[in-house]
Amino acid sequence: MLVLICGQGALPGLIVRNISHVPLIAALEQFRPEGLAVDLTFRLETLGTFLNDLKLRGVKQVCFAGAIRRPKVDPAQIDAATQPLVSQIARALSDGDDAALRIVINIFEQAGFEVVGFTQLVPELLPPGGVLSQRAADAQDHKDVARAQTVVEGLSALDMGQGCVVASGHILAVEAFGGTRWMLSRLPAVRPADWPEGGVLYKAPKAGQERRIDLPAIGPETMAQAAQAGLAGVAIVQGGVVALDLPDVIAEADRLGLFLWVCEAKL
Repeated sequence: MLVLICGQGALPGLIVRNISHVPLIAALEQFRPEGLAVDLTFRLETLGTFLNDLKLRGVKQVCFAGAIRRPKVDPAQIDAATQPLVSQIARALSDGDDAALRIVINIFEQAGFEVVGFTQLVPELLPPGGVLSQRAADAQDHKDVARAQTVVEGLSALDMGQGCVVASGHILAVEAFGGTRWMLSRLPAVRPADWPEGGVLYKAPKAGQERRIDLPAIGPETMAQAAQAGLAGVAIVQGGVVALDLPDVIAEADRLGLFLWVCEAKL
């Protein structure tokens, strides 16, 4: 049996609609998914009890999908079954994102569960390679993507960011805590009039990132945000970035006159 541990956003619903069997649906109490009936909720303070409950239900596989934030933990609410996990939970709450996810996976694997990536369940979430839009990237866009790849690779060592914006070789923005939406929303306000026009949003997983739980994603709204920021297009690395509602993403790119390029990891 599979349990899908859901966060927020469109991804959990997409997975449920595109797999042949109905999984057990679970969620952190503070981050219930939209539009899905949840079978089990839990808190970090009762994680050990939750793991025991999954075993009693015959669960063998665990898949994580959707966005969550780091919840506050009330030490007084930690139950006896969770006490042995406290040190690992504390590290996960204080470490960088990728390190935290590796600790989460380790907790579940130590409990005897197989952790499967959501792209193993729905591989079509990863779009095919090539230019998917009517507009193609030009020579300068190719140079900007190559520059962006170097930037994101460098950010990986700091366990931060899965994207950046580059225009005419200039780094206009890097993704940090606020995510892609926040990064793009600030560009029009901070971009001086004499800075280069156009540019590209590039998204890719961090080097060595644990991909079973976390992958960067784009959706139709990403294309709209890129257009509002004055960019020429969006490039994502093949096999490393999820496209939510790919036909709609392509249609939005074409409507806005942007390119959408699923490129190799290293140009």
